[in-house]
This record gives sequence, C-alpha cells and structure tokens, in this order.
Amino acid sequence: MDWEKGRRSTNVEDRRGMRVSAPLVGGGIGTVLLALLVAVLGGDPTIILNQANPSRTAPTQGEPRSGASRSSSNDQMADFVSVVLADTEDTWRDIFRQNGQTYVEPKLVLYSDAVKSACGFARSTVGPFYCPADQKVYIDLSFYRDLQEKFQAPGDFAQAYVVAHEIGHHVQNLLGISDQVTVLQRRTNPEEANQLSVRLELQADCFAGVWGNHANRSRQILQKGDIEEALRAASSIGDDRLQRQAQGYVVPESFTHGSSAQRVRWFKRGLETGDPKQCNTFAAKNL
Repeated sequence: MDWEKGRRSTNVEDRRGMRVSAPLVGGGIGTVLLALLVAVLGGDPTIILNQANPSRTAPTQGEPRSGASRSSSNDQMADFVSVVLADTEDTWRDIFRQNGQTYVEPKLVLYSDAVKSACGFARSTVGPFYCPADQKVYIDLSFYRDLQEKFQAPGDFAQAYVVAHEIGHHVQNLLGISDQVTVLQRRTNPEEANQLSVRLELQADCFAGVWGNHANRSRQILQKGDIEEALRAASSIGDDRLQRQAQGYVVPESFTHGSSAQRVRWFKRGLETGDPKQCNTFAAKNL
C-alpha cells in the first residue's frame, strides 16, 4: 500500500503512555468472551464493560506510565493510521457532499492497555472499537501484532482495513443506522438481535471496501497483493473461525459479526462497486 506521501490527519488523539482508572474484567466467562472478541472489529465495548469487576483497577488516567517508551515501529504505525484516517476523511467527505450531506470527522484515539471512553472503560483485549457516544475510534496498536501473528493477516492494507471498518461504524452512526438497529434489537429476541448485529457489521465491512475503491481511484494507493491482504484479514475474523479456534465448534445463531465468507463477500462488494448504496445488508435476503 502506497501511503507514505499521504496527508496526515489532525484528528488523532495520542493517549499512549497514560494509564486509566477502570474496572477490569476478571476471569471465568468474561475471559472466554474476551478471547472471542480479541480480533472482532467494530465490537460494542459495552458487551465487555458490563461484566466489569470493580475490585481490579489500574492507575488514574493522565498519570504517566513509569518506564513507558515508544518504539520506532510503534511511531511508524501511528503515522500510518493517521494517513489512513485522513484518507477516510477525504473519501467520506466527498461521498456525503455528493448526497447533499455533511461529513463530521471522527477522532481516532491511540492508547495502551486500557482506555476510558464515553462508552465506558475498555481493555486492549476487546480490540479496536468505535464509540458512538463520543464519535471516536479507539485502538491499541499492539492489535496489529496480534493480527499478524495470531490471525495470520499481515500487511499494511489489512491494517488499513481495520481502521476503515471502524470508520464504517462512524458512517452508520452519522446516517442514523446504528440507532435504528439498537431500537430494533431492544424489541426482539437475542437470536434476532444477533442477526441485526451481523448485518450492521457486514455493512461496516462493505463501507470499508467503498473507502478502498475511492481511495485507489483518487490516489492510487493499492499495490500488488494489497487486496488479498485485506481479504485475508476479513476472513480471519469471521465468527465461525473465531469460535472454532476458541471452542472447537461453531454456533451460527450466536454470530454477531458474520462468517468469514460473509465478511469477505461484503468487503469485496464495497471494494468493487465503490457505491454505499450497494451496502444495504438489511435488505439482503442472503448475506
């Protein structure tokens, strides 16, 4: 991915090296859920936060971490996500403008270990997430190491897909889609609520593909092998694959993000069409 010459976003908030005071999830079932959610992109952090154990805390946010240092690789990764964020800003600003709307740029928060958001406290084990309450994307850059080593999905375009997916949730928030889904989920049973979550996540995957399409047409960012990297990342975090790795079997009715094949399919649809209107997963009979 050709990113070094790209514009850097001014919407990056760097909280690395700062600690937070937060209830942290203990063992038992919470640990199992965290294991399943480690690489789930766009996960709702409240799923984890609601299970918090108040007896375990970390130091107050704003207190410098003793001995904290930033490696050159981490600084380069921070530079990278800033470029990707800027590119999503350019893409979605243009798309919203074409539809007579105004795109409100989100913030991207870099943190270490744990973080406090308007959605509550979260540990880095929940993976990257978007908080609609403060319109911020949160990511611990160590997630990218897990993406490469644990989920065999290396490559900078795979890493860009992570950010683009979270920005997809921001787009859903701005368009009112997320609120509509939340209302419907409260009116239905858990299995149907999960299905709505799957459709929301697959739409965010499709929106990530829309970004890739527009970014490449406008700025020629894609290089040989980039698309395969992103598809590998989408496949590696399907609910079926994560469940099989964690417990040895798959429970489709418990899916909240979609299968590997579904995530790949919707990302490809966005990437090939570049049209957000093609991302209406809620009208699709077959995901």
